[in-house]
Amino acid sequence: MAILRLRLPFVLLLSCAIAPWAMPSTASATTYYVRTDGGTDEQCNGRADAAYPGSGSNVDCAWSHPNYALPTNDRPRIDGGDTLIIGPGEYMIGWESPGLSTKSTRCDRSSPYDCYPASPPSGTAQQRTRILGAGHDTGCKAPPKLWGTNRVDLVFNLQDADNVEVGCLEITDKSDCVEFHANDDVRCERDAPPFGQWASIGIGAKRSKNVWLHDLNIHGLSGRGVMAGGLRDWTIERVRIHANGWAGWDGDVGEGESSNDGDIVFRNVEIAWNGCAERWQTGEPYACWAQEEGGYGDGLGTGKTDGHWLVEDSRIHHNTSDGLDLLYTDESKTATVVVRRVYAAANAGNQVKTAGNALIENSVIVGQCAYFHKKYDMSDGDMCRAYGNALSIGVGPKQTATVRHNTITGEGDCLILTAGGNATSRVDIYNNALIGQKDVTASDGDMRSCAHYADDSTAVVSFAGNAFWDVKDDMCPPGNVCGREPKIASSDMATFDPAPLAGSPLIDHATQNTSVTSDFLRQSRPMGAAADIGAVEYQGGTAAAARGAGAAPEASKAASSDAGDGSAIDGTSSGAVTPTQSSGWMIGTIAVASLLTAGVAAALRKHRGRKVG
Repeated sequence: MAILRLRLPFVLLLSCAIAPWAMPSTASATTYYVRTDGGTDEQCNGRADAAYPGSGSNVDCAWSHPNYALPTNDRPRIDGGDTLIIGPGEYMIGWESPGLSTKSTRCDRSSPYDCYPASPPSGTAQQRTRILGAGHDTGCKAPPKLWGTNRVDLVFNLQDADNVEVGCLEITDKSDCVEFHANDDVRCERDAPPFGQWASIGIGAKRSKNVWLHDLNIHGLSGRGVMAGGLRDWTIERVRIHANGWAGWDGDVGEGESSNDGDIVFRNVEIAWNGCAERWQTGEPYACWAQEEGGYGDGLGTGKTDGHWLVEDSRIHHNTSDGLDLLYTDESKTATVVVRRVYAAANAGNQVKTAGNALIENSVIVGQCAYFHKKYDMSDGDMCRAYGNALSIGVGPKQTATVRHNTITGEGDCLILTAGGNATSRVDIYNNALIGQKDVTASDGDMRSCAHYADDSTAVVSFAGNAFWDVKDDMCPPGNVCGREPKIASSDMATFDPAPLAGSPLIDHATQNTSVTSDFLRQSRPMGAAADIGAVEYQGGTAAAARGAGAAPEASKAASSDAGDGSAIDGTSSGAVTPTQSSGWMIGTIAVASLLTAGVAAALRKHRGRKVG
């Protein structure tokens, strides 16, 4: 079920050797400062959080632009292990920005796309190099803005950067355009100046390890929010990747260079509206497109990759192709995928895709794949790609995928698709609420979405403790709750809310014992005689997931590990905890559902035979 993903036909990142001056320094670390009222590298030495006084050279004062710390000649003025604090305000990145090096071999008037700052020098495992916005230690309420211009390839460069921390920044541009868009009125000017105030990529990285990204708002880029591959041990926390014209996080940086390794952790992230242009002055998405028009549109996608992936406490919604696409994990290696407490909804393709050994638990998956019908200029041909299956799982020989304590609904072909594997492969589907909808991809027969379809697969699929409701052919294997309305707060696609109501047959009916001791909202489970079926454990009284419904979605501010160490990524479930802030932020306690207006049926697709069950 892999989908061909078209790529921009040019090299996005230059390959630079690590020069001796970029190696970690053995000297004691220094803190440097950037402020809009600072001076040049000749006027100020960057070592004081102070304005340039108006006269003098090598004064203890801040630089006026990040280019002075990370110049385009790729000879940083800071050392590995140092800290750079960027003060409030805006900083233009690209040709004609302050501090461009006159000795750069890549940045000049003829190649403005290469006028991005140098990569930070690598720190050590004990002392990262830190690039942080002012206020990073007090809640990051007003992050400084780095905005790209003059078709610069990327705004922030992490190529060959190891042991680095980047936090409390807004990364964007000041243009409504999308690179190579099918609509002439939306397409960016690339051929001749003036190019306009647009940038292609927010953060670009290759061959980089032990990096912590946190408290970032990456939005409105003409291409990708992040384009990063060849990574090892990266942690991404409290990061918003929103309305970037081609994709949110694209991990395909080139054949033979894209595979990742180690722990790749996404925690408390929002990835939304990618594949759409953004009105830079208002943040409104428009001109959405995907593969039928020559675009892409994944929220997060990779090339073939190894690594131990953890995505938890996150929202992935309204992307114009797949939401979370980890179908390209390398089944021949040791790759694993854990998806935990994730809200995935209204993506135009599949909501969540995994391959290999995987665990999907305590998540709410709303396959409203036709959401974009007659909205935001989206082509009907891009609705419900790959038949809009809500959850797609690939397994290889001797591999196991476990799907437990999720609530899954959808208007595509099926709620769960399994593919690949043989008699040594297992897919265990336990204690899930599987709620069917009208199948907008069907043209005849039973017009409801099916609960499960095995696509050219002989893997052993086991069902136990699930609840099946309103699915194709009334599928319901023995040992599951059959034919009983789930009685949740809302089953409607427009306002879907998985919280069980009093009297719901989901309550206390999860018969399959698991190690799961908390639910989607980090509430304790079980709360009664047994655990509940589905993602949300009934707490008694008002449905817990309905609190705050209607609030606007926002970037995460939930609790997380300040160490950025990527903990708890094995197959075990994290237990109930008391977070600093409830993880209910990630859907505004299901608030994003208020955005999901009912999807009208997309263009009818050819009906195919299906092996159900």
